[in-house]
Amino acid sequence: MSDYKHGDRNFDDLAEKFARKVYGGLKGEIRLAVIWRDLVATMPQILSGKPLRIIDIGGGLGQLSAKLAALGHEVVYNDLSENMLVYAQKLAEQESVSDGIIWYQCPYQDLLEKGLGTFDLVICHALIEWLAQPEELLSSLQAFMGSNGRMSVTFYNQNGLVYRNLMRGNFKVLTNQFSADPGSLTPHTPFKPELIDEWVGQLSMNVEHSSGIRVFHDYVTNPRGGHFDDSAVIDMELKHSILEPYKWLGRYIHYILQS
Repeated sequence: MSDYKHGDRNFDDLAEKFARKVYGGLKGEIRLAVIWRDLVATMPQILSGKPLRIIDIGGGLGQLSAKLAALGHEVVYNDLSENMLVYAQKLAEQESVSDGIIWYQCPYQDLLEKGLGTFDLVICHALIEWLAQPEELLSSLQAFMGSNGRMSVTFYNQNGLVYRNLMRGNFKVLTNQFSADPGSLTPHTPFKPELIDEWVGQLSMNVEHSSGIRVFHDYVTNPRGGHFDDSAVIDMELKHSILEPYKWLGRYIHYILQS
């Protein structure tokens, strides 16, 4: 199902599957652990100091929005999917932070017309790979950045896609133009980090911090030893997510950008 106006992927039909398959297990825990570690490392004021203005675009199930609102920050949440919004609002109610979040359900492009002002932190995770015109996203997000603001972006990594198919012997996938199953959670557009770097440079921004998300977890076909200890897996993922060359094999890449 696509948004009629922009052709971007709407997760209404995938919300339950996304909640179950990604955040119902270790995949989601690793993603959140890496992202949260990166945010706190680059913006320690998240944990102390005056409240920040934060916008979470493509906010999905709302974990980050709820966590940030619980810390007293002023949070704006947006997602194209109405079903994702329902999940996020239920979580916010459970965490008693609903009143600390302003809710929008619309294409991200429409947010530019709502007079929201600028933010200390613009969050946009796992959205760019689902867009009909991904090259337009970063410039749109930059419009929300205040002076000294930061942008937190994740993207589906082509290096990880290639490596996973090499590991699994899916060589035919690599000799044809990549095409994801429309009903799967595999994004239809993987990106080389070099292309994202090019777009970032064109906007006169710089990558302040980079890390890989799930640099080994998704490649394990025969679990053994420490693989059966979730906390050990997360610890190893956190450690290697910022080390060369491992971070560039992450299924996703996390960038924190500055203007």
